[in-house]
Amino acid sequence: MNAQELIQKHKLLECIQCGMCTGSCPVSRKANLNIRQYMREVAITGKLVVHPQNELWSCTTCSTCGVRCPKELSPFEFLIDIRSLAVEEGQIAPTMRDALESIFKNGNPWGRIRSKRSEWTQDLDIKHISQGAETLYFVGCTPAYDPRVQEIAKGLVRCFEKAKVDFGILGYEENCCGSEVYGMGEKGLFEFLVEENMKNFNKYNVKRVVTSCPHAFHAFKNRYGKTSFEVQHYTQLLANLIENERLTFSKKLNKKIIYHDPCFLGKQNGIYDEPRKVIESVPGVTLLEFDRSRERSLCCEGGGGRMWIDIPGERLSEIRVRDAVESGAEILTTACPFCLLTLEDAVKTTGLEGKIQVLDVVEVLSLVL
Repeated sequence: MNAQELIQKHKLLECIQCGMCTGSCPVSRKANLNIRQYMREVAITGKLVVHPQNELWSCTTCSTCGVRCPKELSPFEFLIDIRSLAVEEGQIAPTMRDALESIFKNGNPWGRIRSKRSEWTQDLDIKHISQGAETLYFVGCTPAYDPRVQEIAKGLVRCFEKAKVDFGILGYEENCCGSEVYGMGEKGLFEFLVEENMKNFNKYNVKRVVTSCPHAFHAFKNRYGKTSFEVQHYTQLLANLIENERLTFSKKLNKKIIYHDPCFLGKQNGIYDEPRKVIESVPGVTLLEFDRSRERSLCCEGGGGRMWIDIPGERLSEIRVRDAVESGAEILTTACPFCLLTLEDAVKTTGLEGKIQVLDVVEVLSLVL
């Protein structure tokens, strides 16, 4: 893609240079990322410039710039296309390159072999989607392989079983959804994953998909084009099951809980109420709110490939956990595997162990089932 194509695709000449994108970007000050300047350079000079790695790869693709833009542009999408040029030229951190290679070879970014993808199910009775099921539970790479995040997958299975949801999984046939591949600018690999995943969905006549992760939900809903299946994030399904009294609780949890909105669930897709309804349905819980919540939520820095590259400076997740402690919350909860990992890591790096517990929403439910 040349400069003129980028100018037209992203409507760069409509940019009024107000600076709202850079001003609202959560990492702009930390990483010296000036999206407005990036767009201006291309629009005025008609030339493409690949900027330093710490700038280019600092973007988390959280979409705050797009949410705030008065001209309804999507600067982060422009930046993804600039990343594509960098990828083509080999200008990518080795850790990100390794993650992309692992996705191509093994279907996941964590360097784990495909046959281990369903090891987390060994003590559970879960059927394969080929046996027939109304719903495909798309587990995702991180809940399938990461020992900590596997608790999300196991907790969801318990909820599904209690609510008598007819579901199955793809097991070792499951591939990476491609969300972070797209965010890193590897469009060719993303298209390959779309093709492979759609083959599986069509092979098993999948009509309904529920995801553990907002990133997979976003990819299926907004990046895959026209599909033959309906997709839900698990908080949407659980909110519905609770409302219809198919999922009920037998215990109380007298805790103050604060909810962190994942960018790919909230800002990217407008899903704010369902996770809160799920939390508020837990007997005894008091739900608190961050000052920066919903569309103003502070990104954890886990998206856009940032799980595989470290940008120097204070992490936004560290700010987040400090704010959670100051609010008086006992539990900081979220609904995204990446957010869970970054927030838990921030609790350790800020020395706040024992002051706050980080749990996924489904883990909160597991305490009262």
